[in-house]
Amino acid sequence: MTVPEASSLGPEGARAILEGFDAFLERFHEMTGRAQVHFEQRDWLAMQHLSAARLDLYSQAVTETLARLARLLGTGMEEPQTWTVLRGTYAERSAVRADAELAETFFNSCTRRIFHTIGVDPAVEFVAPAVPLPQYDPAGDGTTTVTRTGSLAELFAEILRHAPFSVGYRDLEGDALRIARALEARIPARMVSAAELARPVFFRGKGAYLVGRLRTDAEDLPLLLALTNPEGRIEVDAVLVTEDDVSVVFSFAHSYFFVQTERPRELVAFLRLLMPRKPVAELYTSIGFNKHGKTELYRSLLRHLETTDDRFEIAPGQRGMVMCVFTLPGFDVAFKVIRDRFDPPKTATHREVMDKYRLVFHHDRAGRLADVQEFEHLEFDRARFAPGVLEELTSLASRSVLVLGERVVIRHLYTERCLRPLDVYLREADPKAARDAVLDYGQVVRDLAATNIFPGDMLLKNFGVSRHGRLIFYDYDELCLLTDLRFRELPPPRDEFDEMANEPWYHVTERDVFPAEFRYFLGLEDDLLRSFLEAHGELLGVDFWLRMQEFHRRGEVLDLYPYCDARRLGPARG
Repeated sequence: MTVPEASSLGPEGARAILEGFDAFLERFHEMTGRAQVHFEQRDWLAMQHLSAARLDLYSQAVTETLARLARLLGTGMEEPQTWTVLRGTYAERSAVRADAELAETFFNSCTRRIFHTIGVDPAVEFVAPAVPLPQYDPAGDGTTTVTRTGSLAELFAEILRHAPFSVGYRDLEGDALRIARALEARIPARMVSAAELARPVFFRGKGAYLVGRLRTDAEDLPLLLALTNPEGRIEVDAVLVTEDDVSVVFSFAHSYFFVQTERPRELVAFLRLLMPRKPVAELYTSIGFNKHGKTELYRSLLRHLETTDDRFEIAPGQRGMVMCVFTLPGFDVAFKVIRDRFDPPKTATHREVMDKYRLVFHHDRAGRLADVQEFEHLEFDRARFAPGVLEELTSLASRSVLVLGERVVIRHLYTERCLRPLDVYLREADPKAARDAVLDYGQVVRDLAATNIFPGDMLLKNFGVSRHGRLIFYDYDELCLLTDLRFRELPPPRDEFDEMANEPWYHVTERDVFPAEFRYFLGLEDDLLRSFLEAHGELLGVDFWLRMQEFHRRGEVLDLYPYCDARRLGPARG
């Protein structure tokens, strides 16, 4: 295809891509809209299936769009000059949209599927956003403000009326009173003058959330009302008014919300007022636009490299048997590359490890599994790597890492938020912090079991501590579904030879798990071990695991709350 031919097809090609993007959005919003119906009908399994199915929409839309373009462009489909022309026309048409940033990311996804670009190519993709994240405009239509005219309880009653449900509230006035009493125990009621809330309701799992801020005489406070539907009518379960509490609900370790918005960058700008330390990338991801979250993450990485002299370093903690992990000082992300060969006793294949990451992507992460972004064909200057880093990467992961003169090309890697490895944390923490972490370690295992996940490798080094002090699991190569396993008691030794044998005297398959052996992987001693056993001793027995398996085989979805019990309001009255 010649350049004139490409120019003549520019408008048609750009329209085809935008129509593909709009088709994706239509399906995305239709599925998002179903979340409220499932919440009101208490159809929790349908909510889980909907969450997983929505994740596949984007890739399907890119595939469909490229098939249409292939029919339109013919052999010119694979010529960079064609995409340069398309980019110019597309930029003009998408810039006026309220979701221009998402439209640009969709274009990039199409072109990278065609060219497998190493690094970035400004000629055929959008590198910098045409429309930056705006300053929040309180006069916009993305939020609603409820002004206080009476008591604090009356203010919250009005807030709840702004979020109607077809099944109604069990006790709206009573809930409003309980919210007011909970707040009065923390801030003077007279200081609250109004509440400003995002118009859409946020849905995820078995919960719904009203998200906004309280206007007070002193300072604005984040506000999150957590709603549940335990018996067919809506109840307020918790009220959160601190940045940390709200940030945990929006954590990178949770699955994505269902939230209807036509203006995502305005919603993200509002959310940043509530959680200013939360990266923009994570906020986009949290509201379901994970592909644009990936774009924002990559752009923030480029900005960091442009504005600092930081160099990549080997991540702290024990070296991985499956992954090479490195970090960048001042950039809160861990970079993980699959090794060419795994150290014993690891037996998984490269493909099996990737399958585990896909399982986590589609599964309910329960606030306990770190979200992951997958990147291909990244390029960095060789000088950005500290001594020893490239040597380790090229010797252990040569299938993914290639050095070309002064350039380093990484064909495939995963990114996760940086976490402090639990084994490192325990060596540095004071006794109380260490005990709290160990207790939360056991709670992680329980929470994952509640979502039908078994971590597989229970070593402390595979769990990390977040800045909020929450434990999160991040090593996925042995992770699997709980219902795929067989939990067994350890057979007693038949004689003294069995007791001294190096190998088991009983038959063991890959699916067999012996909970009694967990204590040998804990690496805990004295007070920490006693604290763990007092709180979580049943994890070392078979009964707990069999009970959890039975729950999942019956199709039950267990309750998990993304906030501590102290924030809950207790049983509804009325």
